[in-house]
Amino acid sequence: MMGASTQADDSADVALAATGDRRAFERLYRMHVNRVFTLCARMCGSRTRGEELTQDVFVRVWEKLPQFRGDAAFSTWIHRVAVNVVLTDRKNEVRNRKRLVEDDSEGGESLIEKASSTPRYGDTMDLTAAMSLLPPGAKKIFVLHDVEGYKHEEIADMCGITAGGSKAQLHRARLLLREALTR
Repeated sequence: MMGASTQADDSADVALAATGDRRAFERLYRMHVNRVFTLCARMCGSRTRGEELTQDVFVRVWEKLPQFRGDAAFSTWIHRVAVNVVLTDRKNEVRNRKRLVEDDSEGGESLIEKASSTPRYGDTMDLTAAMSLLPPGAKKIFVLHDVEGYKHEEIADMCGITAGGSKAQLHRARLLLREALTR
């Protein structure tokens, strides 16, 4: 538990950091990073992901610091920010997993279904290498749709093409990937 002197030290650094003082924020970071990392790693079950989420927490803290009112201790507030970052990440992970499992709007196989029917070499399948062989347009559409989860209409707006063009490129990308992965 943090002592009163630590909270007093926090309040001075919090006030300075809220005005954009990077050195004060660095002191806050050093003071709280281990606790935040431990929380993130435990909540997500992975040291590596915990490190990534810890960085996300401190980015969020830097952005939101001017809104910190001081109603609670800074340590309590940063703990709450960390919990929210991890829960949001978990929600996004579940949403992305659902997108990969569901059939797309064309009624074709999902990426996971295709991957499970693809021969594996050892325990791994080199999808990244296969993706690097795709033509740039097909690769972009594949990543936007099957990896990032955008809908064809959204992709069309982003890329300046029609939704039908997006569907055609995705179909082409999937065929080329299937061919590359079954060689």
